[in-house]
Amino acid sequence: MSDTPLGRFCWNELMTPDPGAARGFYSSITGWDTSLWDGGENPYEMWMNGEIPVGGLMDLPAPDVPPCWLTYLSTPDLDATMEKVRANGGTVMNELAVPQVGRFAVIADPQGGVISILEPEGDTPGHDGPPGLGEFSWRELPTTDANAAWAFYAEVFGWEDAGRMDMGEMGHYQVFGRGGLPLGGIFNGPADMPAVGWLLYVRVPDVHQAVDRITELGGKLLNGPMEVPGNDYIAQCMDPQGIAFAVHHTPEEGG
Repeated sequence: MSDTPLGRFCWNELMTPDPGAARGFYSSITGWDTSLWDGGENPYEMWMNGEIPVGGLMDLPAPDVPPCWLTYLSTPDLDATMEKVRANGGTVMNELAVPQVGRFAVIADPQGGVISILEPEGDTPGHDGPPGLGEFSWRELPTTDANAAWAFYAEVFGWEDAGRMDMGEMGHYQVFGRGGLPLGGIFNGPADMPAVGWLLYVRVPDVHQAVDRITELGGKLLNGPMEVPGNDYIAQCMDPQGIAFAVHHTPEEGG
């Protein structure tokens, strides 16, 4: 039996119209380097946090694919997970196998949020402990029906209810986790949001310094910096290619 966990965030892929520009931008913000993996038919560029790969960088794979960060969840059985996706109102958009890597599928939840699932051929990327500097530390899903979206992910991936926060007229912020560790939140987005989609947070030494650097390099500040529960600070931003992402620091880091 596979020891691959179900529902672990295990990979994060930036699909962008300008990989060269994105490489310089994100490396300056996060301290990442890049490395080429040439085990497949085509070389694949990976984001490296020190010696650890945390994601990938690639050109847009097709004209109809919007620029985005695509996050991956692990599964020990891709076929069974795709069956559960469909049974719970989601859609399997495509499926692919990569030698030496594994099988994966891109799916959409019933509200249109896109995410990928991976059945790895070897060890499962990522880990289940608290995120370190340069790692993805939080994930948010602003959506059109937070209760329905939460029910989908809890049923398909076994995520745990890690509490709810009252957001007033916007409803509740549903925190989810695995193994007792909070991983992210699902909430009703504003009526004018352009699309349902996951927002990924990267842990940095200091959010305020990161925001300064982001704007210097042609990115935009969308929201923040702001303090959130736990005395952490976050800022939601957009890179120069128009892709949303966020940065986060904890109290032991920036002030």
